[in-house]
Amino acid sequence: MSFEQQLEKVRNQQGFIAALDQSGGSTPKALGLYGVTPDAWSNDDEMFGVVHEMRTRIMTSPAFTGERILGAILFENTMDRQVEGQPTASYLWNVKNVAPFLKVDQGLADEENGVQLMKPIPDLDALLARAKANDVFGTKMRSVIKQADAAGIAAIVAQQFEIGRRIVAAGLVPIIEPEVDIHCPDKAEAEDMLHSEIMNQLNALGSDELVMLKLTLPEKDGLYADCIAHANIVRVVALSGGYSRDEANERLARQSGMVASFSRALSEGLTAQQSDDEFNATLDASIQSIYEASGT
Repeated sequence: MSFEQQLEKVRNQQGFIAALDQSGGSTPKALGLYGVTPDAWSNDDEMFGVVHEMRTRIMTSPAFTGERILGAILFENTMDRQVEGQPTASYLWNVKNVAPFLKVDQGLADEENGVQLMKPIPDLDALLARAKANDVFGTKMRSVIKQADAAGIAAIVAQQFEIGRRIVAAGLVPIIEPEVDIHCPDKAEAEDMLHSEIMNQLNALGSDELVMLKLTLPEKDGLYADCIAHANIVRVVALSGGYSRDEANERLARQSGMVASFSRALSEGLTAQQSDDEFNATLDASIQSIYEASGT
């Protein structure tokens, strides 16, 4: 029953998706911004323990609830850990009324044709089965567009939707994320190509194949309006992509029907040194500003 309830919430409620899925490569940077230096851990397991403490502090904050947050994207290591004595995904849904998503990609391949495809995901089926057993609602996978290259962009969208259909078949809702690098020299042109490829793929889906999109905030306001309205789309969310929270919110507010899925922009200003009151007040203000930008 929880899947149907989660689908109803993610599709229809006002709010946004919190991205708490920094993985091995980006974790030290995220911890550095949080005020924790590398001398706080001596190996990867200890590092993931430290970042889980940061994520736990965010998830257990009274500011972090399903009233303003639709879902949260987890790193695999986070799904396998516990928050307040229960598995992270169960805690999110049962305690906070926040739908859990799982990051399933294994990182990016080297750039070719102006894009970085996803590396192979050899254990995807087993990972999806574990996610389903954990009451996870959906998944997320990221690839990156660096140049307005038609062949590269077609390849990226084809790969995303091919794996997306396997995720749908496993009973989960994939967040398809072909990010356009905000420093792409022909960003608007790349986005036009991307939009065209996405619409072709959406139109080829079966009526019961539901997906989400996570897209860079576009140069052309309203570019993705037909994606947002598409029958196979549960929700279109935006990544902050290196924009500051203020700029990301400002750009997002101009996109009707698009909601946020911010990571760094969500945790901006939070530090390990803050008292709980300071931390919760900072997080509450951050959540409120992103919630309001997502309500347009």
